[in-house]
Amino acid sequence: MDLEELKKQRLQELQNELYQKQFEQQTQVQQQVEQLESLVKQYMTPEAINRYGTLKSVHQEKAVQSLVILTQLIQQGKIKEKITDEQYKSLLSRMTEKKEFRIKK
Repeated sequence: MDLEELKKQRLQELQNELYQKQFEQQTQVQQQVEQLESLVKQYMTPEAINRYGTLKSVHQEKAVQSLVILTQLIQQGKIKEKITDEQYKSLLSRMTEKKEFRIKK
């Protein structure tokens, strides 16, 4: 083998390692999201779960953010009853409110 072949082989090995690590990280994140879903869905009405599913298929990041917020509220003991569709819509609208920043001179 010449030097160029060794370089190509090493580059391929490094790329394979990187792809493997990325795959493992994605799998880990997916498992964490599934755990959050299973917890939060216990506290949601079927209509709210349906809205979450729709949101997840369109805006996955926003859906996960809502899971994180709801998980925190559940862990803090602030949610005792099932979250209705209206309550979930209210949470989502508060998440999307634009925050204005004003620069004073």
